[in-house]
Amino acid sequence: MNRVLFDSFQHNSWATKLLLTTCSQLNEEQLATTVVGSYGNIIATFNHIILSDARYLHHLSGNAPAWLLNRDLTSDFALLEARAEEVATNWIQFLAVPLDGEQLTILVSGDYEIHAGALIAQALHHSNIHREQICAILTSLGIEPPDIQPWSYAHGIGRGRELPSEQ
Repeated sequence: MNRVLFDSFQHNSWATKLLLTTCSQLNEEQLATTVVGSYGNIIATFNHIILSDARYLHHLSGNAPAWLLNRDLTSDFALLEARAEEVATNWIQFLAVPLDGEQLTILVSGDYEIHAGALIAQALHHSNIHREQICAILTSLGIEPPDIQPWSYAHGIGRGRELPSEQ
């Protein structure tokens, strides 16, 4: 697999899981919070992120978990984490096979055609935008959101490091 795509999708998965872990500690009132410009409350946004990640892959691969096809929403953090992990594993498996970014894909709805490379870019962009909305909600609650930037991901898994300063 192209290492650039590997890191991009591993970061995508890592950031969602880190944010899920943080938000799993919130109470029901906090989880119901929303802010102007966000998709919805924290639970609705996590469901949207995870369902969309699976849907983008479904458009490309034709495979979909039953919970996606049923549009099964949940407020159970363990289930959200399991679904996020399933989607992450499925993306890595899908991307392990060479993919032609120019391949045209017709969305499952049948009303839009897009190149595979552009759909992959959309998948990553979409998750980033909505995770930032959850971070904005956390900030509005006075809670410091976790650092979900690729810098933090790279440092945390050993794919980036501070160099010793020259003296």
